[in-house]
Amino acid sequence: MFTDTVGSTAAAQENESRALELRDEQARLIRPLFAAHQGREIKSMGDGFLVEFDSALRAVQCAIDIQEQLHERNTRPATTPIQLRIGVHLGDVEQRDADIVGDAVNIASRVEPLAVPGGICISGEVFSQVHNKIPNKLEKLPPTSLKGVLAPVDVYRVALVWNKATTPEPRAAPTGLAVLPFSNISPDPSDEYFAEGLTEELITALSQLKGLRVIARTSVMQYKGTAKGVSQIGSELRVSSVLEGSVRKAGNRLRVTAQLIDVSTEGHLWAHTYDRELNDIFAVQSELASQVAEALKVELLATEVARLGERPAIRPDSYVAYLKGRSIMRAVLGGTEASVEDAAKAFQLAISLDDRNAAAYSGLADSYRYRVYSRSGKARAEVDRAGREAAARALELDPNLAEAHVSLGVIIWDDFEYAAAEKEYQRALALNPSYSFAHSSYALLLQDEGRPEEAVREHELAEAADPFGVENLILLARLLSWLGRFDEAWTRIEKVGALTSKGEGYYVALAWYYRGKADAKLFAEADEKIQAFRGLQHLNLILKALQASLSGDKDRARQYLREHEASRVHHYEPAMVAMAYADIGDLDESFRWLERAFLDHAVIFQPFRLDPRLEGVRRDPRFLEFLKKANLA
Repeated sequence: MFTDTVGSTAAAQENESRALELRDEQARLIRPLFAAHQGREIKSMGDGFLVEFDSALRAVQCAIDIQEQLHERNTRPATTPIQLRIGVHLGDVEQRDADIVGDAVNIASRVEPLAVPGGICISGEVFSQVHNKIPNKLEKLPPTSLKGVLAPVDVYRVALVWNKATTPEPRAAPTGLAVLPFSNISPDPSDEYFAEGLTEELITALSQLKGLRVIARTSVMQYKGTAKGVSQIGSELRVSSVLEGSVRKAGNRLRVTAQLIDVSTEGHLWAHTYDRELNDIFAVQSELASQVAEALKVELLATEVARLGERPAIRPDSYVAYLKGRSIMRAVLGGTEASVEDAAKAFQLAISLDDRNAAAYSGLADSYRYRVYSRSGKARAEVDRAGREAAARALELDPNLAEAHVSLGVIIWDDFEYAAAEKEYQRALALNPSYSFAHSSYALLLQDEGRPEEAVREHELAEAADPFGVENLILLARLLSWLGRFDEAWTRIEKVGALTSKGEGYYVALAWYYRGKADAKLFAEADEKIQAFRGLQHLNLILKALQASLSGDKDRARQYLREHEASRVHHYEPAMVAMAYADIGDLDESFRWLERAFLDHAVIFQPFRLDPRLEGVRRDPRFLEFLKKANLA
């Protein structure tokens, strides 16, 4: 059960001491009711409570008693009203010290705001438990989309005699918006990176608004130079509005045009042209984001308005160098011949031109991290230290930079600082709920922690924000295959195949799928395709071993693994070798390779936590000790 005080912020601004008195009075009134209904107070959030019950019926009866007692109090003459909204949901939770976490907690917190002041809302799960056990009528609200919850949730209003009979309007789901790639109409064609960078910056700025669901750059770049109409694009991305425009950069002058288009009618909702100096680019981005929100009738919170206007002014040449660095990094991650060293140099140039450029420090941290993954040969500790310092400096300059929180989170996660890394991801997503990479990366951390259902939810949120994000689709298909949800996994695999013309990622996802189904023949066919890709040839012997193991030939699998060890081509595969040894039941060798992976900070915990074929590892007492070393148990 979540409770929240109506109008507490405004009351505190008007008379803080009186607001504190009312808060204390509220606590004195309702805390005894928690105990009376055998509820356990988990925590107080200042103007509200989170309470756990062992019975849905007790929770609803407690909520009714609270509202009856407060209503009686509020009817007394010359009394300042205390009004609460209460939400109740039923589901599994996980104990974390004195706190509880999980989807059930998140959904309860989203159900509560749908209640009217002085009212109670319950989820469909609670309704099924109490509908014939309380005298109050339960009125179903219209289908409701809850923030951060993909599937609509059934919500019911508990009828209380003093509430109006009419049901409240449910709060709207975030508006879907796609920012299409801005066209470069500058005299210099090489300024294309500037148009791309501006597109990405606008996506970032608009993504910070909780009333908007903004599609990630990965997906919108599919439409660069497309002949598709706005209605088709909107249908494919599942958005209601599209923002498009152009940028012309000539010397230090800048012209940005933008048009906001309604997908259903293809009519213009808003359009504007900005003629400014280059050093006004941040003001242009902030103004544009605010005007788009106004045109879409998205109510901006005070914190969002402040954040849009507080971006630190940096030198234009530093900003341009940063955009070049990001452009190079995207090319590197896209598998082109671009150099991560060139990206790092661009970020370093941006910093040398203006050391207040927080985004450039975040980009530099990402480039350092990529060097570890790309096996550059530099000492890992040295590279990680430099990356951590760059990310910390970015956050020192701009604590509200979501990208920097993720940059730091990835680094400290790799050092087995799971609790700290999770806080960084949660902070990033609070700042930018549409940040697809943060959702996807957080999902992997949750898998390391053995929390698969929460991980599925984060992957699905990443997919909603970035429908064409291939890497996330592959990882989601893998997780769903581990969980035995093969139909859902297959849907993602087919999507990957369509997006990549059945390239490398498609066969990787397919291999995990057929491994989950224990189909040795089709797994082998997918593996053979993977081995044909040049960038993955160092995995060939491991893949052959996995094939042999799945087909039951353990001796041949062991021979392939010995050949792999003799080849001295280990890179970042020790965890995969450990997985292959576990597959053939050789747990001593599996743990030897897991230890090697742990020492190299190259261990991949997800399959060992979730893959059904690795149950033998999980049952071994050595695995618990291993998890303890990694701060996972």
